[in-house]
Amino acid sequence: MITVVVADDQELVRTGLCLILEAQDDIEVVADVADGGAALDAVRLHLPDVALLDVRMPHMTGLEAARQILDGTGSTRVVMLTTFDDDRYLYDALRAGASGFLLKTSPRAHLLHAVRSAAAGEALLDPVLTRRLVATHLRSPRRLGVGELPPALAALSPRELEVFRDLARGATNAEIAARLFLAETTVKTHVASVLRKLGLRDRIQAVVLGYESGLIVPGDGHDDGGPTGL
Repeated sequence: MITVVVADDQELVRTGLCLILEAQDDIEVVADVADGGAALDAVRLHLPDVALLDVRMPHMTGLEAARQILDGTGSTRVVMLTTFDDDRYLYDALRAGASGFLLKTSPRAHLLHAVRSAAAGEALLDPVLTRRLVATHLRSPRRLGVGELPPALAALSPRELEVFRDLARGATNAEIAARLFLAETTVKTHVASVLRKLGLRDRIQAVVLGYESGLIVPGDGHDDGGPTGL
């Protein structure tokens, strides 16, 4: 059973989310609250698999609640609820370790997929949207010289660095396997090793690090493809 805490200060939205989630045999809403502080308390009390947090809430924002939840020792995954005009918050949420975001206008199926994916430890954000957020909010990423390696990536082997480059561009395991002529199981092993060595929670944080380190630069010709899953 997937346990979920739902936090949104709009009662109608919160009630609708709970009704959709509770109608599923494999999902249980253990608490629904109206502000970030109450969300933090509910997560600490119930230790849910997933916290579904509105970005903008009174008393404590969803972003601040997410930071504190993800800074803790628990295994709760965070999905941010947002509207189209909340982009300025989302980059900070991704850096904090959120598994992605869900638009409040998303279809029911997307909500259920988001919760189940987060509970399974998967990233949720479409890589095209991830790249848009990073490119918009990252200030002046430094272009590296030819052959220059960011110090943060020095722990990676040459093969792992190749995998990281594709990972940071939002490629799926299947796409990385095809480009590097590797089995998907081998790619999966490399991805796990890369995330572990770099201390990253998931693939979304790999995208953020790729841009912040200067290894991936907006408009480098590799980030203009269609949406793919993370």
